[in-house]
Amino acid sequence: MVLETLFGGSTAAKVLMYLHNYEEGYAGGIAKTFDIPLSMVQRQLKKFETGGLFTSRPVGNARMFTWNSRNPTVSPLRALLKDSFKYLPKDEINRYYRERRRPRRTSKPL
Repeated sequence: MVLETLFGGSTAAKVLMYLHNYEEGYAGGIAKTFDIPLSMVQRQLKKFETGGLFTSRPVGNARMFTWNSRNPTVSPLRALLKDSFKYLPKDEINRYYRERRRPRRTSKPL
């Protein structure tokens, strides 16, 4: 994957693609999705927040990360991620990027 080369590793690329797809996320959720160590995800999130790509806010016991809309480099980066997303294999998209985010109606059958 080209993103791994650009950002220095697969964890960085996965964190960026996750936030591109879901708009926001927390370290535990990202680590669980990709089955990678929590400390690696936390390190990447901290690096991106320090660099100004992400902002964070506390939500309960977690810290929720989202894109920093004030950073002028975020828009071109998101465009690159959007183009990269188009070339991901279907099975990878279904496995990592199609998680249900809204609650299911109680009377709705599975």
